[in-house]
Amino acid sequence: MIRVMITDDHLIVREGLRLILETADTLEVVGEAVDGAECLRLVPELAPDVILMDLQMPRMDGITAIEHLRRDHPEIAIVILTTYNEDDLMIRGLQLGARGYLLKDTSRENLLDTIHAAAKGETLLKPEILARVLAPQSAPKPASVSQNESTLTERELEVLQSAARGERNKEIAYKLDITERTVKAHLASIYQKFGVDSRAAAVAVAAQKGLLG
Repeated sequence: MIRVMITDDHLIVREGLRLILETADTLEVVGEAVDGAECLRLVPELAPDVILMDLQMPRMDGITAIEHLRRDHPEIAIVILTTYNEDDLMIRGLQLGARGYLLKDTSRENLLDTIHAAAKGETLLKPEILARVLAPQSAPKPASVSQNESTLTERELEVLQSAARGERNKEIAYKLDITERTVKAHLASIYQKFGVDSRAAAVAVAAQKGLLG
């Protein structure tokens, strides 16, 4: 059973998410918070496995809450709740360590799949959502690329591009004719080079640097 906590300042959003999540036998909604501050206060008591985190909230916003959670409770998977006009905030949240993101008008299937993936340490990046993240990259690329970013191997770039398309480790391994263990090793190397600790964060960094286009 995956323990889920909902953090959003809009009651109708929290109620809607709860109603959907309660239809899944594998999920349990353990609590709700109206802002980041309340979320941080309740986390030790509720011990969630996954937190659905809104970005723009009063008192303490989602970005600040994610920073605290990644430092104090790194075992908790965070999934960002976002809207179409929050791309910059979304990328920042992913870079801070959130494992995924959901548009607030997402489908029930996508909501459940994303939560299950986050609980397992994976991330489902839907192409239509990734397109929103990559949209700002149509601007000219920065002239300089750091030492680490320029040393991605060709295979690491292939793995990263597959991850950006939402493919799971098993799918990547099959397509590239390598083992899942090798895929994980490539991802670990990418994380180290980018200074991140999740697939979503690596994709966000790669998107900002124009490495996926």
